[in-house]
Amino acid sequence: MVKALERENVEMVFSYPGGANLEILDYLRKSSIRTVLVRHEQGAAHEASGYARITGKPGVCLVTSGPGATNLVTGIAAASMDSIPLIAITGQVATSMVGTDAFQEVDVTGITDPITKHNYLIKDVNAVAQTVKEAFYVASAGRPGPVVLDFPRDVAKATSKIKEVASIDLRGYKPNLKGHTGQIKQVIRLLAEAKRPLILAGGGILGSGSWDELRQLAESQQTPVANTLMGLSSISLDHPLALGLAGVHGLPAANLAIQRADLLIGLGTRFSDRLSCDVEGFAPNAKIVHIDVDPAEIGKNVRVDIPLVGDLKIVLNQILEKLEPVQHQEWLAEIAQLKAMKAPSCRAEGLSPITVMESLAKVLPAQAIVTTDVGQHQLWSAQRLPHRRPRGFISSGGLGAMGYGIPAAIGAQMACPNDLVVAVTGDGSFQMGLPELGTAKEQKLPIKILLLNNSYLGMVKQLQDFYCGQRYAAVQFTDNPDFGCLVKAYGGSHYLVSREEDLSKALADFLADPGMAVLEARVAYEENVLPMVLGGNCLSQMEGIE
Repeated sequence: MVKALERENVEMVFSYPGGANLEILDYLRKSSIRTVLVRHEQGAAHEASGYARITGKPGVCLVTSGPGATNLVTGIAAASMDSIPLIAITGQVATSMVGTDAFQEVDVTGITDPITKHNYLIKDVNAVAQTVKEAFYVASAGRPGPVVLDFPRDVAKATSKIKEVASIDLRGYKPNLKGHTGQIKQVIRLLAEAKRPLILAGGGILGSGSWDELRQLAESQQTPVANTLMGLSSISLDHPLALGLAGVHGLPAANLAIQRADLLIGLGTRFSDRLSCDVEGFAPNAKIVHIDVDPAEIGKNVRVDIPLVGDLKIVLNQILEKLEPVQHQEWLAEIAQLKAMKAPSCRAEGLSPITVMESLAKVLPAQAIVTTDVGQHQLWSAQRLPHRRPRGFISSGGLGAMGYGIPAAIGAQMACPNDLVVAVTGDGSFQMGLPELGTAKEQKLPIKILLLNNSYLGMVKQLQDFYCGQRYAAVQFTDNPDFGCLVKAYGGSHYLVSREEDLSKALADFLADPGMAVLEARVAYEENVLPMVLGGNCLSQMEGIE
């Protein structure tokens, strides 16, 4: 197993030990692979995810059987919904004991079957090399995703000769990578005819590494680009054609452009409910082109006029080879007017979280990596930060897993030790990710954590504002811990700000700190994330927009 991982150029494994993975850890100790001891198995999966998101390579995590494996489930599901390549190795009881309800036995392959691309129960030590090779191929080929390797104790203790596996040829899995020539021609024709074209860039752009092709397409056709949450950072928001986030909390320009476009080209997106809102009212004037490597996603959620299956980098180059440059001056003038509409805020008394995010945006280096937890802070980050670095915005989109931001920052920082990594979190999410500060301390990682503390589970409170008549239940933290003491216990620096006039200096000191640091911004709890499209409404019906 360890030799097979070395052959896949695995740099590090995020792990937690137990009786069922002793042998693997023993051999990892003697290998070139760095073993990172996490503080919770869910953190191992999220750290492997952060590593994978910034590098584009599969992240690897290793846990023991039973609760070790079940604690991975949230991280595996998050990777599955966001199409992140992940290899999760779980210890298992001996094969002779499988099915006997032995100590720390669970049916790992059964539990993870709905949330993985594939999983394996390895029953023969002679199959290990082939299985690992297949796992890395499946995790990365086509639409990326997680693969589980369930490794029984007796198989781990057995020996075999090291086997070379030159290549993988799976009859049942051969992703189509090149776009169909006839459909390529139709896309080119529609681009030539369109008066109000729009590109919707999803996470597939980042997964395929095709952000340069995206920019070339947009510039060649003078076509604005809106992003899904997972597609943020595929084009810098400084670019004149960038519209930013679309969807339930999308920026006005992005949402209204979708509703006014006559051609919508979806690139590597699932057209999820958080993007499309009312499906019947989505992009009502547009012909829709959907390009994705996964044929199962095309036409699943929204109507599609031209389906095109293939790897985005390959397909976009096929299109670019045939395109003639065009101009859309009237459309871009209309877009400029839409971009002048700013996302509103209620600007409650006290320090506004929006002010904090806008101030951070002004001082973030272009190559900074930002991870987020899930909640209001996630969406303010999505709306307000510039997202200049491809793959530089890392957030749990499909699953929306609180507790993701800090471990994802650890994984990203370990992959890019010389880069600035900032995790944006809230007081609820921070307490879910808190144990992994121990991992950051032990690994001496200089991660920066911006903690927006409003003493509420802010996004749930916001939903109660709109759907429950401002009747709040189980959302207020009436007695939060002293976060400064917690941070210092983990060897980090703690900065505190509660007034706007102190914010600039606090941010400067925080970002300049040479070690792990937390900036706690005590912000107004009344502030909501706007715009917001309520359930049943279409993208043009945004709360907070007149």
